[in-house]
Amino acid sequence: MTESLAATLRRRSNNHSPVTTGFEALTGYRWHEPTPARLAAGHRLSVVIPAHNVAHCLRYVLDALAVQSVRDAFEVIVVDDASTDETLSIARAHPIVLRLVRIRERAGAATARNVGTALAGADTILYLDADMVLPRHVIADVMVRAAANLALIGFRHNLPYKARQRVQESGMMPDLYADHRARWRPPVGRRLMYSGLVLDRPLDGRPLDHTKDLRDLGFGRGYYDWDLPRMVVTALLAVPREAVLDVGGFDPEFGRLGWGMEDTHLGAKLIASGLLVVPLRQAVGFHLDPPDAEAQWRAKLIGWRHTLAYYRGLLQRPAPTGRTHEFTTHLNTLRAQCEVLR
Repeated sequence: MTESLAATLRRRSNNHSPVTTGFEALTGYRWHEPTPARLAAGHRLSVVIPAHNVAHCLRYVLDALAVQSVRDAFEVIVVDDASTDETLSIARAHPIVLRLVRIRERAGAATARNVGTALAGADTILYLDADMVLPRHVIADVMVRAAANLALIGFRHNLPYKARQRVQESGMMPDLYADHRARWRPPVGRRLMYSGLVLDRPLDGRPLDHTKDLRDLGFGRGYYDWDLPRMVVTALLAVPREAVLDVGGFDPEFGRLGWGMEDTHLGAKLIASGLLVVPLRQAVGFHLDPPDAEAQWRAKLIGWRHTLAYYRGLLQRPAPTGRTHEFTTHLNTLRAQCEVLR
């Protein structure tokens, strides 16, 4: 009998210590330290941004990419998912955008990322949400550390809509511990969304610290409501393109069901294929909330049970591999539904 994805995850270690210590010995820089641009010489990166009705923040995101310390060493690919606001015109006007594609009918973030993956020209893809503003050093940090066996995760600091302009005006820097994966205070007496656990006392959770930078989450282990696949968040995630193709990319069904879990599922598939999940504590971006953030969050949670149930079903299927041809064939068909604008 073919082993399930869940069973394969239980056999995978996440001991990335040789990677981080090797990097530090080779470069003289700490793993979690911003990296000089000169170390990124010779490296290339494709930044894939799925975008749907993000006119409130996209310009800030693209402006931040335009002033990265390695400005000429990466390409920016924006995939507009049938936006009805000014998203497309903002992307079209911005000089940092090398490739711009519009999906004519709303397909979801998973499909948009797949389209961007197919277009990417670099060996490493940085998936970046269209509401994530990065400090100048982050692209270089990712470039220098990227490898064929690593999924590099960054973090996000949510910023209310009214405070978005402060990012450029004040020079403030995002805080790692604003991300729930770094500091997490779960509700007491209420069933947790992912694991179903119910806590009977307050917890000052530190998932990143308490798992030794996620090393203790290998072999299918968890930290309360967290496990290793759930740490893989496409708000800021760098992965080898070849590995994404091999596991079949993002499952587009998540986009049809509602919000979330497509990145967790991709993480599970990549971990099962042998990739290590390694955090970059210095890679923290500002996540710019929309003006109706609370209403959007409530709407997203409505479909959460469906996406979680679908994900759990996928965990019982075999770990996918050898899907490059299938992925490419599907994307060639999908291109007929897309308009290439740049």
